[in-house]
Amino acid sequence: MKNGRYIAYVGTYTRGNSQGIHIYDLNIEEGSLKERKVVPINNPSYITKSYDGKFLYSIADEGVESFKILSDGDLVPINKVGINGMRGCYLTTDKRNENLYVGGYHDGKVTVIEIKKDGSLGVIRDGVFHKGLGSVAERNFRPHVNCVTLTPEEKYICAVDNGIDHVKIYCLSDNTHTLHLVDILRCKLESAPRLLKFSADGRFAYLISELSNTLGVYQYDGSGQTPKFELIQEVVTSEEKHSNCAASGMKFSPDGEYLYCSSSGDNVVTIFKVDKQTGMVETVCSLPISGSYPKDLDIFPDNRHLIVLNHESNEIRTFQIDYEKKIFVHKHKPLKIETPNCILISKLNE
Repeated sequence: MKNGRYIAYVGTYTRGNSQGIHIYDLNIEEGSLKERKVVPINNPSYITKSYDGKFLYSIADEGVESFKILSDGDLVPINKVGINGMRGCYLTTDKRNENLYVGGYHDGKVTVIEIKKDGSLGVIRDGVFHKGLGSVAERNFRPHVNCVTLTPEEKYICAVDNGIDHVKIYCLSDNTHTLHLVDILRCKLESAPRLLKFSADGRFAYLISELSNTLGVYQYDGSGQTPKFELIQEVVTSEEKHSNCAASGMKFSPDGEYLYCSSSGDNVVTIFKVDKQTGMVETVCSLPISGSYPKDLDIFPDNRHLIVLNHESNEIRTFQIDYEKKIFVHKHKPLKIETPNCILISKLNE
């Protein structure tokens, strides 16, 4: 287990009684959370940290907002900027803390925002709207950028488009910080790709798709002039096939040995064992989480406890995992919180 103290930041929608980002202290041995405070901000539906851990960035109705992270994990607002578009849904930063990348679900836009030395947000450096039509009129019929993430060597920016079944891959000009499309990873029709994550060693990429309820494993190579994604495995994240079932969250365990996927409709979490040599996965278990719409999830630093955000039943549930017995069980009473949407476990910089 990693030493040190940890907290969890939980972003919410503030259309009801919720007021912003909830900060929880984590008890690693007990696998429990205790709420410390709430930092007011409108609809912090997604949050991320700078690579050096000094700053936190959040979606806000006004665009995006930056915070300084204090030694005890508390947040101090720095500034906020607009994104010249509809409210975003996903954020990521680069290792040099130069840019904040924003994914826009509602308008299908990727936005690049300057990060200044003091962690504050500067000008919009570029913005690209995706074009095209999807094939599922009821749910996905136009571009929806659901995730933006950098490749491990940070040569490319991958924009996962849930609406048109594409992962569009961009490079960024060093001088102008503008986006240039270099390739498109075309996914299966009506699969609705949702989230993309890379293994710690950068050799493999994992893509969950919302409508097909699948996890695709890709061998990745970014050493050439163009990126290469080779699909080597595809497994289901849910055995259910009804129309309301949709893959929603995905996280690696801290040690990278396991991959967790949540799914709404059937409301389960599936745990996969990851073979680090081949990149392929094997299902450990798929069990119900006793709540509705597990929008996001995260794993305690001990690799033995799981946190699930149930977006529609307005609660956080914790579970203890037994990998040998291939089960996870409730550990504590659920914590009430209105419309939780994302969670980020962070080590304190004491």
